[in-house]
Amino acid sequence: MSTPEPLVLPETDAAEAWVKERTSQTLTHVRELAERLRTAPPSQALEVLKAWDQLSLELGSLGGLAGLLANVHPFEAVRTACEDTEIEVDRLRTELTQDQALYRVFADLPDDQTAALDPLAARLLEKTLQDFTRAGVDRDDATRARLTEINERLTELNLEFSRVTRDDVRITTATPEQLDGMPADWLEAHPVNDKGLVEITTDYPDALPARMFVKDPAIRRAVTVAGLERGWPHNDAVLKEMFALRHELADLVGYEDWPAFDAAVKMIGEGPAIPEFIDRIAAAAEGRMKRDLEVLLDRYDRDVPGASAVSAADALYYEELVRQEKYDVDSQVVRTYFDFAKVHQGLLDVTGRLFGLRYEPVSDVVTWHEDVSVFDVYPSGDGERLGRIYLDLHPREGKYKHAAQFDLATGVKGRQLPEGVLVCNFSRGLMEHDHVVTLFHEFGHLIHHVLGGQGEWARFSGVATEWDFVEAPSQMLEEWAWDAEVLQTFATNEAGEPIPADLVARMRAADDFGKGYHARQQMFYAAISYWFHKEQPEDLTKRLQELQAAYSPYPYLDGTHFFANFGHLGGYSSAYYTYMWSLVIAKDLFSAFDRDDLFAPEIAGRYRDLVLARGGEKDAADLVADFLGRPYSFDAYAAWLVS
Repeated sequence: MSTPEPLVLPETDAAEAWVKERTSQTLTHVRELAERLRTAPPSQALEVLKAWDQLSLELGSLGGLAGLLANVHPFEAVRTACEDTEIEVDRLRTELTQDQALYRVFADLPDDQTAALDPLAARLLEKTLQDFTRAGVDRDDATRARLTEINERLTELNLEFSRVTRDDVRITTATPEQLDGMPADWLEAHPVNDKGLVEITTDYPDALPARMFVKDPAIRRAVTVAGLERGWPHNDAVLKEMFALRHELADLVGYEDWPAFDAAVKMIGEGPAIPEFIDRIAAAAEGRMKRDLEVLLDRYDRDVPGASAVSAADALYYEELVRQEKYDVDSQVVRTYFDFAKVHQGLLDVTGRLFGLRYEPVSDVVTWHEDVSVFDVYPSGDGERLGRIYLDLHPREGKYKHAAQFDLATGVKGRQLPEGVLVCNFSRGLMEHDHVVTLFHEFGHLIHHVLGGQGEWARFSGVATEWDFVEAPSQMLEEWAWDAEVLQTFATNEAGEPIPADLVARMRAADDFGKGYHARQQMFYAAISYWFHKEQPEDLTKRLQELQAAYSPYPYLDGTHFFANFGHLGGYSSAYYTYMWSLVIAKDLFSAFDRDDLFAPEIAGRYRDLVLARGGEKDAADLVADFLGRPYSFDAYAAWLVS
């Protein structure tokens, strides 16, 4: 079986026409495949599944390509064309999964043939039939027509919400004197404008250091509020329509509400289990939150006498002061050990050693921007190419503003090479350690996409597990960004001295400070995600304030509308809880590793082969049990939270 070649991307100037032509050709071919399957299906069940999987591979790969370029391409016309493609892909996907004639092809397969399918093929048939019923294939014509309208409109709304959030970059201006406390390299990269002012955007490399280091509370507040206000007021109406349509869709296919519909295909299983989980974590974090907030408030009170709570606009700054004064950790010193270029190479070295991989740089390849670096992924010994990765790691206008892994091509053994893209917004110079952790986290998704893209079915390729497990492997990989011996392999200062082990120990202790209230803040986000979908409140701002009072360690900042740029309301919908759910599992997975030898090949190899390389070939709970030798447990997370 020959190794497939990677995708060849177009030159920047030709991208718009290329996207449109590729879209037209792929959609036409997918329709042809569907018509063939509908009117002259193969006589054997396995061949029927293969035909459907090829159709799914082509349609899904087109959607992945369009979703990527819509978020990273420098030309607005290309981004718009890709958004149009995403709409067309979703429209055709809905049309196919509501096609009753296609459904009958699968539902009417002879029992003797389906009984003879191997376990993976049988799983594929089960999932395919489930996709059809969740799309409403068994509903009447009028209902299916309405479901089609809803799905098309939801795609449009999702794109609009994402586009507004991405493009709404707000700017705070300050005099050089007001930026006392900022790192020298940051100031050097931000000269004054023609009015003698420095501009601070809401992009991460600008806003995060400003919130951490600027001594002037007015500037900290202005930068924080600017970030919270992105997308407002436009996205208020977008979200309300989105919530209403999701609820209607769920109702039309027989579910109580959207969270119930969404949870049915996740590990958690049922919608009502989501608030139960949120409250369980909130209760577990309560004691730790109160202790840490008392320390933070005590330090805050020295500068803001009589304050009853720490403002969200001041939290990062005072956390930094506590780290300095209580734990002897100065983030401005820490960041001198994390030069971007060294971190970039260190990430490749660490993950290559851990997972038995090597990354070969590719220079003779077209990308969408000069910042993008490309690597082919191979087994560390002999072996064929496993995949290709693209790293797009610095901010620019029109680009996705957070950190995420995007699929460029879905991997299927012998048919299509897995290709994935890391899209982040890091400094080109010195990095905060928090951003180093984020880079390791997101790279975990990329590794999962490549290693899990070596199977025979597109449906189970890459990060194809239940969505509330998706973050667990990435969260576990963060542990390697906290280990002193690992960090010392690449974290060196300008003089070439590795980061001291005692500094890393203090960093870890300082990071442990606040994990109780950080958990509560995550539950605030999860509560927004769930209750906004469950209740569809008329006044989103009022409901935000109520949920913030119930879960968040910080009081509401008057006049802000965080939900308007809470991007996870688009892709994750009611399921933001999955980050914490996955963290519970990640802590359990990590408990199997030897903390004195994080690269122990037997453990790392079993994890790679039994969890990552299996993609979605088993339920996530079974993948974890295969690796741990037992069902996953809450114990490791609970112990970590109170330690």
